[in-house]
Amino acid sequence: MTDFHRIKRLPPYVFEQVNRIKAAARANGADIIDLGMGNPDLDAPKHVIAKLVETAGRPRTDRYSASKGIAGLRRAQAAYYQRRFGVTLNPDTQVVATLGSKEGFANMAQAITAPGDVVLVPNPSYPIHAFGFLMAGGVIRSVPAEPTPAFFPALERAMQHSIPKPVALVVCYPSNPTAYVASLDFYRDLVAFAKRHEIILLSDLAYAEVYFDGVPPPSVLEVPGAIDVTVEFTSMSKTYSMAGWRMGFAVGNERLLAALTRVKSYLDYGAFTPIQVAATAALNGPDDCIAEMRGIYKKRRDALVESFGKAGWPIPTPAASMFAWVPIPERYRSLGSLEFSKLLLEKSDVAVAPGVGFGEFGDDYVRIALVENEQRIRQAARNVRRFFDGTDKTLHNVVPIAKAG
Repeated sequence: MTDFHRIKRLPPYVFEQVNRIKAAARANGADIIDLGMGNPDLDAPKHVIAKLVETAGRPRTDRYSASKGIAGLRRAQAAYYQRRFGVTLNPDTQVVATLGSKEGFANMAQAITAPGDVVLVPNPSYPIHAFGFLMAGGVIRSVPAEPTPAFFPALERAMQHSIPKPVALVVCYPSNPTAYVASLDFYRDLVAFAKRHEIILLSDLAYAEVYFDGVPPPSVLEVPGAIDVTVEFTSMSKTYSMAGWRMGFAVGNERLLAALTRVKSYLDYGAFTPIQVAATAALNGPDDCIAEMRGIYKKRRDALVESFGKAGWPIPTPAASMFAWVPIPERYRSLGSLEFSKLLLEKSDVAVAPGVGFGEFGDDYVRIALVENEQRIRQAARNVRRFFDGTDKTLHNVVPIAKAG
């Protein structure tokens, strides 16, 4: 099976190693506190579920749906962008419904990538940002993930030293896994860069509504003229706790979205119509459920920062997203993130995501997801504290493993 061309281009799935240990521990009766996968544990809003139930079984709703999304759903997403960002979109040509933002990203890569095309991708970054283009035959060149002044000189170097010239740049703010947040000024410089170098800008805005300090993250499409070069991807997975429903959107440049629509027309018939109708109800409905979601994640973030800090593991406070991007404690850093994550799971029954799974520049970190309640997060901190306190006893036979590279 490993002889297949596209499979050979994919690196080993790092998270699977942690998942195997987690499954084995649970099979043996361990109570694993899983802070690894960003899989929302909150319920979808009741009015959204009610609309799904109401629509399912109606005449014609079991038939194939529209690949680019039903008209009402696309209008609802356009209305959301107008309401939230002040961005005007044509729902017929500038909005496409996707089966989650992940599918949208992967199929956009298929639509725009020729064999050997170079794409600039942050490192560390959410895996589909790179792997979608690898599967499409592209070549990845890593650029910094943090939106600082050093970002643009690094981009300029990447453009100068890449042959052929890069065709696209991926950004993701609020970021998965790092929780970095970009400003509108940063986006202005980003759009100017993309236009100057005539490259496509692909923005992942899946965590637009998960923010904690009263400052809503902007959309790059708020920058005048950004739509000339940009497609932005959003998701209902985190905003409405609808991860398993697989509903997302791509919005922006008409030409790029026409290419995505054409690829999708060969591959899918869109989401189940009742799901699209329910998603429309979510976008058009009251937003108190979003504020409630945000409040729950903020309390979990605060519990994580406080309890882990008391346990001897300082947590940088994320301003947005449902993740904390956490440096591995110095005494364990030589293990690398994968071995440390495995050790943490075995010794404290706490699962986290190894940073190397998001790129080699993440190997000094782990990602912690806010997907357990406050009580469980505090229990995780107590477990970690016991592990740290017992390090001399439990690690006497552990040989530090040199990090790759």
